[in-house]
Amino acid sequence: MEKEGLSVFKKKDIFFKTLEEMADVITEAVDHFAKAVSGDMPDTSAFAREMKEFEHKGDKCTHTILTELNKVFITPIEREDIMELIKKLDDVLDGIEACASRFEMYHIDKADPFIRKFGECLRNSGQEIKSAIYLLTQKKLLQIQPYCVKLNELENEGDDLMRQGIKHLFQNVKDPIELIKYKEIYERLEETTDSCEDVANTLQSIIMRNS
Repeated sequence: MEKEGLSVFKKKDIFFKTLEEMADVITEAVDHFAKAVSGDMPDTSAFAREMKEFEHKGDKCTHTILTELNKVFITPIEREDIMELIKKLDDVLDGIEACASRFEMYHIDKADPFIRKFGECLRNSGQEIKSAIYLLTQKKLLQIQPYCVKLNELENEGDDLMRQGIKHLFQNVKDPIELIKYKEIYERLEETTDSCEDVANTLQSIIMRNS
């Protein structure tokens, strides 16, 4: 019986361990993105490949979670909450990878000030997500709330950046193709900040059900 209990404990722990790994991948991905867009990007193909690797790491974490959910009956929090949370975390990585791929597709080798600010916004969001997830795995649920509030504020910052950026494009960019390229990148970056807020909303739901 003791061995069985130990086995269950290890099985339960894999969920929180994998969520932490996913949070680590997100912070690494957004940090790499922010650094890349802070200057010239002469090799956009390499940039896109690097960001794709982060997405692949996230996919592995998602696969691990889903596999373990099919194996065990007891989970540290509701299995639906685990599934929803890993999905929202994966959406963040999908979003940032999709943004990076546009630089290669559209042959954009220089980020403008709005994209650089988006990079910082996402880097900050990644740090808030990591802090919140690590508190979750320590079962310190009530301490998560301030990080959720900050993620909501950063999403509002992303909204403002998109509006300001698009306004700037229509006022200053004469080439319609260039305007379309940058407009889509702004919109995809804003959607990624939305995904970060979705993580916060999911965490808040978990807090409400478990505290």
